[in-house]
Amino acid sequence: MNEDEHASAIRGGTHPERRSADRRRAPRDESWFGTLGEHRSAEPEPSADARQSLQSGFERIHRAFLTARAALGLALVVALVVTGLFGLRPNEPVMVVTIVYAVLSIGLWLLPKRLSSAAPQALSRPSSGPWLATIGVDVVCFTALHLLAASSSLNYVALLVLPVLMGGVLTPPLLARATAAAVTLALLGNAWRVVAAGGDATGVMTQAALTGIGLFAITIVAGELAARLAREESSARGSAQRALQQEQLNRLVIEEMQDGVLVVDRQGMVRAANPAALRLLVQGGMGEPAPFQLRGVPAWQALVGLVEQAFVDAAWPEAGRDVALRFAGGGRRALRARIRFTRQLEASEELCVLFLEDVRNMQARSRQEKLAAMGRVSAGIAHEIRNPLAAIAQANALLAEDATDAPQRRLTQMVTENVGRLKRIVDDVMEIAPGVAVEATVIDATAQVETICQEWLRGLGPMQVGDGMLRMDLPTEPLGVVFDAEHLRRVVVNLLDNAHRHASRQPGAIHVRLDSRHEAQAFLSIASDGPPIPPDVEPYLFEPFFSTRSRGTGLGLYICRELCERYGATIDYRLRGDGNAKRNEFYVDMRRRPFHGSEVRSQATVP
Repeated sequence: MNEDEHASAIRGGTHPERRSADRRRAPRDESWFGTLGEHRSAEPEPSADARQSLQSGFERIHRAFLTARAALGLALVVALVVTGLFGLRPNEPVMVVTIVYAVLSIGLWLLPKRLSSAAPQALSRPSSGPWLATIGVDVVCFTALHLLAASSSLNYVALLVLPVLMGGVLTPPLLARATAAAVTLALLGNAWRVVAAGGDATGVMTQAALTGIGLFAITIVAGELAARLAREESSARGSAQRALQQEQLNRLVIEEMQDGVLVVDRQGMVRAANPAALRLLVQGGMGEPAPFQLRGVPAWQALVGLVEQAFVDAAWPEAGRDVALRFAGGGRRALRARIRFTRQLEASEELCVLFLEDVRNMQARSRQEKLAAMGRVSAGIAHEIRNPLAAIAQANALLAEDATDAPQRRLTQMVTENVGRLKRIVDDVMEIAPGVAVEATVIDATAQVETICQEWLRGLGPMQVGDGMLRMDLPTEPLGVVFDAEHLRRVVVNLLDNAHRHASRQPGAIHVRLDSRHEAQAFLSIASDGPPIPPDVEPYLFEPFFSTRSRGTGLGLYICRELCERYGATIDYRLRGDGNAKRNEFYVDMRRRPFHGSEVRSQATVP
């Protein structure tokens, strides 16, 4: 090979040595055996299911040949009977061979499937029982009939097509061609015998040769068709497996999606729904699994109207549209709906896919992105404020020592109070500063919540707490959660302060409930009987520096959310139905872990 040829081979992606190796590689066995046997290294190994599928296809074809042999054996016996009725009695050897073949073929066909079936490897050797019981018997019996009935009116040469065809379909190519060669040699031998007895040499030998060529052609064509059938069956099985795997993957991804996914037809029937959608469509808990009907549910009327309009318009805004679900009892949930349509094929039903997302989650993500940068800036500013603030506090303390009259003491007191307020804001901002490392520990939430509530009550004093205003429902056993004890105290105290600020002083006005939803999650609820939070305020509850009080910092709930997220917990607010006296509820979902402790707490009602 010259330099140009060598460079051309390299540019073409094939090295000369590689091409030589490819030429030296033995051709693959293009048959059932090549498909079931060793594959090239570049091709994937067939799975057990694919190999089982090919085995089943081979067995079906093998069984079809057994049926054809039984039918042929019966037809040969019937032919002998019919010819005998017309006075054409064949010789006894032909009758014996015919009856023997009919008994063997019908008997093999009548055997149970597990006994008469054969694997491809069993037919790859001429010495094996399945090969001898089928192809071997056919070749011997049909050749014997052809030799013994040379003067008969029946021509048995055509029967030799069956073992040749069976060999071409069910045996390896080399063995199939050997079978065709053996039959051809038998035909030529019989032709030579006829010529030796004084027959026409040209006609007899030409007929035997043409028959042999035809048998070879049948062998080659049958082998190619069988190989293609085996390859396509293997490919179809592999495609079905890949489709099933892709379907399982898609189902897993959809089920784990945070957005709700609904597949709806024109009649409003939900064909499929993921768990997120089943949670969004109901006020609490999980809805019924699909299929179910969207129409007829009052809370879903707005959503049904959007779906019907989407089918009419056959289009939907890329950004989606907002829809409000209004539940019985006054509950409300705003959703962002995006609709996509399946491609309508011939004679197929048109479906639409709804992607539902809670508007509050969208707003929270948007705010989170904006607050990420602001949090870093705020932490830097708070750090820089600490030193000047300490200097102001120290200077004010010196001035307070020299203050003699009431106006001066009042001014220094005002400075002291505002310095303390600024210090608390700085501490809060530094507490939730990004990059602060946390150590997740397992604490007993039952003991911690009980202790926090009791300390909170003692801090308020008897004048601010009504008789039995706080009611606690706690588990009777320790409940392990992933949280920091001090951070949990801050969350619970903040929620209790908010509840106390708006609740009445009636018994049970504030209800603290701790429970385990399942083995992986614990649920803490703090509900109060205060007036419902206005809908225009609810979206901003957990935003920093948002407060409905003139002297509030607006960091309380924001800090609660940030602390919860550090430990994989979530905090949210929901408005209960009209039938519940304590409609305002803040709840925290925490991760459960086994807690190894012996202390047992009981339900308590703190006065």
